[in-house]
Amino acid sequence: MTAMLADLRQGALLARRELRGGFRQLRIVLACLALGVAAIAAVGTLRAATEAGLLADGAKLLGGDVEVRVTYRPLPEAALEWAQARGAATSEVVEMRAMAIAPSGERALVELKAVDAAWPLYGALRLDPPGASLAPEPGAAEAGAPRAGRHRVALEASVVERLGVSPGDEIRLGEARLVFAGTIVEEPDRVASPAVLGPRALVLAEALPATALIQPGSLVSYDTRLRLPPGTDVRRFAREFRAAQGDGGWRVRTADQAEPGVNRFLDRAAAFLVLAGFTALLVGGIGVATGVRAWLEARGRTIATLRCLGAPAGVILSTYLIQVLVLAVAGIVIGLVAGFGLTWLAAQALAGALPVPPRLGVYPAPLALAALYGLLTALAFSLWPLGRAQRIPGAALFRDLITANPGWPSRPIMLATGLAGLALVGLVVGTAEQPRFALGFCAGAALTLLLFRLGASGLMAFARSLRGIRRPSLRLGLANLYRPGAPTPTMLVALGIGLTTLAAIATIEGNLRRQLSDQMPAAAPSFFFIDIQSDQADRFTELATSLPSVSEVRSVPSLRARIVTVDGVPADQVQATEETRWALRGDRGLTYAATPPEGTRLAAGQWWPADYQGPPLVSFDANLAAGWGVRIGSVITVNVLGRDLDLRVASLREIPWRGLGINYTLVASPGLLSAAPHTHIATVRAAEAAEPAVLRRLTDAFPNISGIRVRDALEAVAGLLARIGVALQATSSVTLLAGMLVLAGAVAAGQRARVRDAVVLKTIGATRGQIRRAWLVEFGLLGLVAGLLAAAAGSAASWAVVRFVMRADWVFLPGTLGLTVLGCVLLTLGLGYVGTALALRVRPAPLLRNE
Repeated sequence: MTAMLADLRQGALLARRELRGGFRQLRIVLACLALGVAAIAAVGTLRAATEAGLLADGAKLLGGDVEVRVTYRPLPEAALEWAQARGAATSEVVEMRAMAIAPSGERALVELKAVDAAWPLYGALRLDPPGASLAPEPGAAEAGAPRAGRHRVALEASVVERLGVSPGDEIRLGEARLVFAGTIVEEPDRVASPAVLGPRALVLAEALPATALIQPGSLVSYDTRLRLPPGTDVRRFAREFRAAQGDGGWRVRTADQAEPGVNRFLDRAAAFLVLAGFTALLVGGIGVATGVRAWLEARGRTIATLRCLGAPAGVILSTYLIQVLVLAVAGIVIGLVAGFGLTWLAAQALAGALPVPPRLGVYPAPLALAALYGLLTALAFSLWPLGRAQRIPGAALFRDLITANPGWPSRPIMLATGLAGLALVGLVVGTAEQPRFALGFCAGAALTLLLFRLGASGLMAFARSLRGIRRPSLRLGLANLYRPGAPTPTMLVALGIGLTTLAAIATIEGNLRRQLSDQMPAAAPSFFFIDIQSDQADRFTELATSLPSVSEVRSVPSLRARIVTVDGVPADQVQATEETRWALRGDRGLTYAATPPEGTRLAAGQWWPADYQGPPLVSFDANLAAGWGVRIGSVITVNVLGRDLDLRVASLREIPWRGLGINYTLVASPGLLSAAPHTHIATVRAAEAAEPAVLRRLTDAFPNISGIRVRDALEAVAGLLARIGVALQATSSVTLLAGMLVLAGAVAAGQRARVRDAVVLKTIGATRGQIRRAWLVEFGLLGLVAGLLAAAAGSAASWAVVRFVMRADWVFLPGTLGLTVLGCVLLTLGLGYVGTALALRVRPAPLLRNE
């Protein structure tokens, strides 16, 4: 221990003296570490800032301290009186879908929200023009002003643009005609009640009866918001409410649960982005190893002198390990500062996409995590070259100035390197939202590294086999790939990982676009119509089929049900798989049928007889059944209209969701459900040119129904995919940038040898053109092989994601992969040309005199 401390003290003294020269030769190492740390710090800080915003504004986002949501019917008066007796102020909000129709006849699906006079309990509604409100126009209709006393409606900007309306214009909702008050600028509880199928339309609750949109069985959500007296324990209040009122089919949320879906989205998005940052850091680690190795080679004379003067191996290791750690700390600090700056830029760029404005500030946890990532990466990738310098005796180091001799480090150094690598993997897996996925990611990254390392060995072996080629420039270019100390493995690995990530993302996005543009529209209907009353179903079908452009009409009963238990286990305690857990939250669609719907494919069990009159049975989604552990004979308890209903599983179905037809997770036997109040949902297939006329004809005949144009929905999804694709590619480009830094570092590290080669070749008569062509052969082959391997690895990764995660068909996209290969070749040729041009500019005479 005493000897170790002495070595450490002596190493610290020598390191301090060497550090006076600065980090000039380690700038690439510094940049690689700073880039990866900045990416991870920015993602973590933005996530923490957004979560802080959600927590601070939870009551405003939810619209109250507590929200009670129930479908189909309002909250019972007894429950309201219970809350009011404890000092709670209440506000009731009603949500549904409707068609907004302009005076021109143009119409759009909207998410209608009717609010009472107490709304909002927190925050404020802002409309444009300023001063506009939802209050009815003053005056009396009998006084001769036909517009006086009419209710108003506020609309979201997108629907205002589509309808082409201005304040004061008339808007029809259902059977009511309202006055357009203004455009919604700020809706305080937008996150808690997002507009999913269409833009928002906002009216006062007193305007709702005139619309005649609420009919028996209509899909309507009633949200009761509660503002509690100051100092009230919100969670305790919610528990007492549940205990006092029982389970009436409602969902109770508190302000810190304003929107669990937002938190889940943030967690998963942040997990992906952290992995992308880790990939950049991994590639940067290769740059660290390359830079440290080149730096030690440049320090060869100094190290050899120290060894010859009797410096122990421990002093050598301490001297240069301390310098690397100082460099790592500098890179980490730069990365943390840059990451905080990136957080501010990301917050500005994503201002419209984030659920709340992030509360920017210094959050120690994500910054500490990013710093730990950087430190472990620096250790994992620098200990090996440092151990090599410690291991080799002085005489060998003098020889190593001319011929690289990759010796093995000592066993303690190899063990420390392995432990640092395992700690890095453990950090990734331990902090991941989905540890199994993170572990698979680490395994995939290791396999990708191995693939490109083997690819480099194969390329070097191929180049060595062509030594008999007579053409000088081609032979010299091939020899550069396998010469001693050639950077071929480093360049191939560094460039390949970033390109693999980009190729995988581009191929996944291309496959999803193909699913939307090529397969879905061909099988999809033109419209979905919802809220068709039972006494309207036959008349709707008759009218729709009578239209000359309509080729198909299908209609089924429609109810909403909430999963209560699965085989007696409460829904929130079911051990479901990650990809099926979503179906246990919120309401699910439910229908009934005496005979199997057209296209039904049973995976297990049998359908009930057409005249079945026994206890309720259900045909369930086979995919969800596998994720929930449901089998034939299992009992799923659902809550329909406040009543619990036990459904015994009679069969499991394979559901083709991609067809966009009418498909339900739960199809029950007729009986009890057929007697319950419910509506119908219908699909209509029509010629594209006639779609606007069909929508107008049906919604004019039945004002209470809403039509969803499938083409609009697909276009919206395609636009969303495009934005997601751009975001993912931008994130993954950080990995490519790290690869470019490593590539540039490898070129810079070999620049002395390249200059020497250029001088010698020019001295013996080689022309500039021959030297330039030789190095372009070297870098062109490097780019071609890296691009081909990246295309293959990216295709394999995208195939696994599309087939096993997204459960969709995968197709080979040669155009996308061809661009990857071409981009890789151009990139390496560009960097190679820069290095070659700089080498050719060196005058031979000074170098030859020094020799």
